[in-house]
Amino acid sequence: MLFSLLLDVYLAHLGAAIGAGLAAIGAGIGIGRIGGSAMEAMARQPEASGKIQTAMLVIAALIEVIALFGAVIAFIVAQKV
Repeated sequence: MLFSLLLDVYLAHLGAAIGAGLAAIGAGIGIGRIGGSAMEAMARQPEASGKIQTAMLVIAALIEVIALFGAVIAFIVAQKV
C-alpha cells in the first residue's frame, strides 16, 4: 500500500518534470525558428523590418505564454497526487 502510494507520487513528479521540460524545449525551438525566419525576412526586405519585428515579438510572446501554461499545468498535476 505504502509502496504503491510512493510510486504514484514519484511517477506524478516525473511526469510533471518531463512535461515542463518538453514545454521549455518546444518554446525554445519555436522562438529560434521565429527569430531565424524574421532575420531572413528582414535581410530580404529591409523596408518592412518594423512590421516584421512587431509580428515576431507578438508571436514570441504567444509562444512563451503557451510554454508557461504547459509548465504550470505540469506542476499542478504534480501537486494533485
